[in-house]
Amino acid sequence: MRILGIDPGYATTGFGVLDAQRGAFRLLNYGTITTPTTLTFPERLVMLYDDMTALLDTVKPDAVAVEELFWGHNVTTGIGVSHGRGVILLAICKTGVPLFEYTPNQVKQAVAGYGGADKHQVMEMTRRLLKMEKVARPDDAADAIAIALCHARSATSLLAGKGL
Repeated sequence: MRILGIDPGYATTGFGVLDAQRGAFRLLNYGTITTPTTLTFPERLVMLYDDMTALLDTVKPDAVAVEELFWGHNVTTGIGVSHGRGVILLAICKTGVPLFEYTPNQVKQAVAGYGGADKHQVMEMTRRLLKMEKVARPDDAADAIAIALCHARSATSLLAGKGL
């Protein structure tokens, strides 16, 4: 099963691609989609949609896992990220690929074993579980890998039940 993990944003969207087979996980690719600040906000959303569509066409995932939004202190930034997340969800839904959404605490629980784990603990456990030499950078890509890993670990029992 090829899983595409997405850490949504409008300025920077992280992505991570994993192969999950019978409880074994292999990192295939990761990176970010960025939109330049020189564009208007609507133009950035169009660019994000086009780039997300191209990523989906290239990766051809069996499932996409997206992090749900966590509202921090900056509501203005949160609203922009919400718009970006909506564009990302639209691009995914138009492909017909199954979409799964996870809260930050679900990702932390699945990867680090503790829903209150800090960012560095999750990044280090992701590195260890995927046998990476170092933690992925930038953080948006590392977060997306953890989201994909969350889905891979959550779906393992479902895959085993289907003989996959």
